[in-house]
Amino acid sequence: MQQQALGEIRDPRDPDPVPSTKAATAFGLAIVGVITAPFIGGVVPAILALRLAGEAEAEILASKGFLTGSVKVRRGRFLARLALLIALGAVLLGVVVWLAVRVGGSPGGTADFPSNVD
Repeated sequence: MQQQALGEIRDPRDPDPVPSTKAATAFGLAIVGVITAPFIGGVVPAILALRLAGEAEAEILASKGFLTGSVKVRRGRFLARLALLIALGAVLLGVVVWLAVRVGGSPGGTADFPSNVD
């Protein structure tokens, strides 16, 4: 008979451990979120990744060792949070640039008057 890491004897009728598909999906969505985050489009996959990571973690814990993928859950959460931070930074940068142009006048130092005004 095989022994598990916890020292328990594993019943041969027990199913073999399998990877969690939710953990893999959460990790994949988090990667997509990081790639598309500078364009603000990464927010949706990052939020979905965080949601799926929570569900995957609960299923992995409830399976008592028959579902694997806790590393992908942790990495997916990290990448999803990173994607949200990148998207937030892109929004803040856009607001700062917009305010600089709005307050500082038009770029290039030209006035915003029509050409027929002295």
